[in-house]
Amino acid sequence: DSVPPYQVIRPELCGVCGSRIRFGKAAVKCRQCQLLLHPKCRGQCPSPCVPRPRHRVWPQEGVLADFAPPKPPLVPALVVQCVTEVEKRGLTETGLYRVPGMEQLVREWKQRLLQAGGALPALSTVADIHVVCGVLKDFLRGLKEPLGRRAAPPITLLPGVATDIPDDAACSTALRHVVSKLPPANRDTLAFLMLHLLRVSHSPDCKMDVLNLSRVFGPTLVGHGSANPTPLAIMEDTPRQCKVVARLLSLPLDFWRGFLGTEQNLVPT
Repeated sequence: DSVPPYQVIRPELCGVCGSRIRFGKAAVKCRQCQLLLHPKCRGQCPSPCVPRPRHRVWPQEGVLADFAPPKPPLVPALVVQCVTEVEKRGLTETGLYRVPGMEQLVREWKQRLLQAGGALPALSTVADIHVVCGVLKDFLRGLKEPLGRRAAPPITLLPGVATDIPDDAACSTALRHVVSKLPPANRDTLAFLMLHLLRVSHSPDCKMDVLNLSRVFGPTLVGHGSANPTPLAIMEDTPRQCKVVARLLSLPLDFWRGFLGTEQNLVPT
């Protein structure tokens, strides 16, 4: 049920093939579900049409709770969908999360997902799985506060726990305590990501062990000891951030699963 072709006033992605519809080009848009597509892709449009449910609009940036669902586990749909797509067809890719996706496509798909809010378009049309990985990393980097800290005085930071306690057993106990005290959305999402990254680390094809994944995700998940770190502080914090993620990934699976119940509840249908 589409309207006559009209001119696109800003570049957008086709809902069928995933390619860009450039400025000034003709497109068609469904009256019911608002799906936008190339005129040539009209014959491949899913049928019957499913109207999009009403959903709250996501901000362009914010803390994780701004994107979380109303009921636990409080993992944003964007994170769930990216992880699900990566595990569906990315666990045979060498350098998963280390190899960058095309920057322009990463930006476009992140913007599209944020604009969609709770009614996310399918990521199966993204040909390069590294672009999906890039969207997830860029979303996490764009949060106003990293997952591993809480913006409440006194600021609770994971780096101190990982670097100041030499005994592994004592460090593990302290880490569990700090994680359990994180805001619920941060805690649940961190648990979901840890379980995902462990699956990536166990894939022989990815060649991304815990050390490699810690280097990629340390600065993204942990953050710094101050809101406005100096260049020197950033350089000094980097090895600590990596160590934190490595130690988080060493915690038992059951610890992380305890925050999520069953992960099956998070898989999009």
